[in-house]
Amino acid sequence: MKFRTLGRHTREGGKSVWRNGWMTVSAVGAVTTTLLLVGVFLALMLNLNEIAGNIEDDVEVKVLVELTADEEQVSALENELESIPEVGDLSYSSKEEELDELIDSLGDQGKAFELFEQSNPLNDAFIIEPNDPVEALAIADQAESMEQVEEVDFGEEIVQRLFQFNEYARYIGLGLIVGLVFTAIFLISNTIKITIIARKKEIGIMKLVGATNAFIRWPFFVEGLLLGVLGSIIPIAAVLSGYYYLYYNLQDRIQFDFIQLLPFYPFAFQLAGLILAIGAFIGVWGSVMSVRKFLRV
Repeated sequence: MKFRTLGRHTREGGKSVWRNGWMTVSAVGAVTTTLLLVGVFLALMLNLNEIAGNIEDDVEVKVLVELTADEEQVSALENELESIPEVGDLSYSSKEEELDELIDSLGDQGKAFELFEQSNPLNDAFIIEPNDPVEALAIADQAESMEQVEEVDFGEEIVQRLFQFNEYARYIGLGLIVGLVFTAIFLISNTIKITIIARKKEIGIMKLVGATNAFIRWPFFVEGLLLGVLGSIIPIAAVLSGYYYLYYNLQDRIQFDFIQLLPFYPFAFQLAGLILAIGAFIGVWGSVMSVRKFLRV
């Protein structure tokens, strides 16, 4: 396409946006409202995925060794555990280290357990980090069947609920975003339909003098793109402003290490790009739907 022709299409699309007046305002307002909700859901979903990923990275399987096991049996058990394909990293924790960790985790209350240092009732343990958090159950099942294993602990119920929650949250969030996007596409499509109907006579004349379908369609594509981009400006500003406030005012107050919001930079640019791309897609696709269905000249 020649630069002059592209400029003509851009001007025509811009004029159409201006001529439609309140219909343009209505369409841009609908896209703004939709993208505002989409932006909030995107920010929420991406941060939930980050938090869930942090929690999943902390999933580990603890294999408690029987108190009666000797060094050879412990070494044999270690070799068996290392042979499990799903095992990513394996470390040994003596019962003395287990007691020290317990005392540290309880703070001031843990001092009461210092009495057990001479007669430590805890087990030696192997700490396993899976290659993939979802493989923790498979590792636990195999470890439980091994000799010299007293107990296997990986918080099965909590881990399973976590995986289910992550899956449901992703599907629900994605479903809401898709629903909102199609709503905005429908609204932009209606706006462009009105433009096509109003210019039907002009379009007919253009066809009579030899204008191709592509030549006629391009201004409508530009119009849809402009509507989508214009509708994304306020949502980008609003969502990023809200996220900036939350990140710099709440991050230091969060007491749990695994709850970490995505850093404002480069997340702000990524989120703005996503909202802008969704807005452009909504506008262009709404235009495509209208032109293909109603442009019968």
